[in-house]
Amino acid sequence: MPTDILPLILALVLGYLAGSIPFGLILTQAAGLGDIRKIGSGNIGATNVLRTGNRPVAAATLVLDALKAAIPVLVARYFWGEEAAMLAAVGAFLGHCFPVWLGFKGGKGVAVMIGSLLSLAWPVGLIFCAVWLLIAYTRKISSLAALTAAATAPIFAYVVVGSTNLTLTVLGLALLLFFQHRENIARLLNGTESTIGGDKKAS
Repeated sequence: MPTDILPLILALVLGYLAGSIPFGLILTQAAGLGDIRKIGSGNIGATNVLRTGNRPVAAATLVLDALKAAIPVLVARYFWGEEAAMLAAVGAFLGHCFPVWLGFKGGKGVAVMIGSLLSLAWPVGLIFCAVWLLIAYTRKISSLAALTAAATAPIFAYVVVGSTNLTLTVLGLALLLFFQHRENIARLLNGTESTIGGDKKAS
């Protein structure tokens, strides 16, 4: 194996292993809230954890899910460079969405994308958060906020940073996020998606 390929593989594996840690499941069980996979949408992410009614646990899930992407990205950048950092971000996203420990059924990747963007290019990460907050506040639909932020992230990555590799990486993350939200997209098109604090079908 060429020596220049090995660091990239290591970065991808490091990202996957970190990303596959199911903090939502671990924290809800530790807090005595039951199996998050049997609550709401069955998703292990912070949005579904919030449906337990325990906001501190949901907030902790959000932060830890972001950190499990940011840390491998920063480690990969320090040891192996920028390309490795981008692959670590992809690995973390794949690990979160398709964790081998949970039968490849994980979360939808919003917090992981936030952590990845903040560590890869923090201005792009902040813009992602701002877009999410704007749409969530005005439209009251979490999935729509996530999809809008993800759709615009590659544009801002190119405009703000000007890196083709970063733009393609962010585009890949955005496409994965859209794939994970495919059921939400169907409900958005049908007008049946749940609103923040609403009582329609869980997203």
